[in-house]
Amino acid sequence: MTSAAQDIQSAITVKGSADIVCDYLNYGINSILFQRGLYPPENFKPDENYGVTLWMTTDNKIKEFLLKTLDQLRNWLVDKAVKKVVLVIANVATLEVLERWDFNVEYEEDTLTNPDKVSSKPIKQIRNEIREILKQISASVSYLPLLDCLCSFDVQIYTKGDIDMPSEWNETAPAVIQNAQSVKMRSFSTNIHKMETIVTYKNDI
Repeated sequence: MTSAAQDIQSAITVKGSADIVCDYLNYGINSILFQRGLYPPENFKPDENYGVTLWMTTDNKIKEFLLKTLDQLRNWLVDKAVKKVVLVIANVATLEVLERWDFNVEYEEDTLTNPDKVSSKPIKQIRNEIREILKQISASVSYLPLLDCLCSFDVQIYTKGDIDMPSEWNETAPAVIQNAQSVKMRSFSTNIHKMETIVTYKNDI
């Protein structure tokens, strides 16, 4: 008697890939806000995802901001118009940029020329890759300088060419850090979008 195991194939569309990227950024940005102490720990709740415990904000203003930002980003990712997403952490009093998280977006081979491309990369493999990056984000507090002042954050999206800019969005200058040092983390790919994560911070040593 023989048995056959069914091979379940993934079928990730460009939109599905954009959803995966935005989901990663939502968890990644929340994790950074928690780990870097921008808000009190009681403003976060644990969320089990990607095989790890992640901390998500309970602040409705932050949730609404991230929802609107990632909804817009999702559309631009589908249009393949995004170059990178940047989380900027600055000193509230001086406006000095203390830390910058770059999420660089690349488009895998033939994605730009084939709008109907479908990826067969297993979802489990993608989620494993994302889990390793989220673990690196959590571990980053071991080497990043203490943020010992009141800080704010903003999200910048760098786009290609001419795009329709929402009326509530503004052009902004790049976030420059003096005496900068960078650490490159792992990357993940859906075989449509590839995302590389780099943290740059002010090094006064």
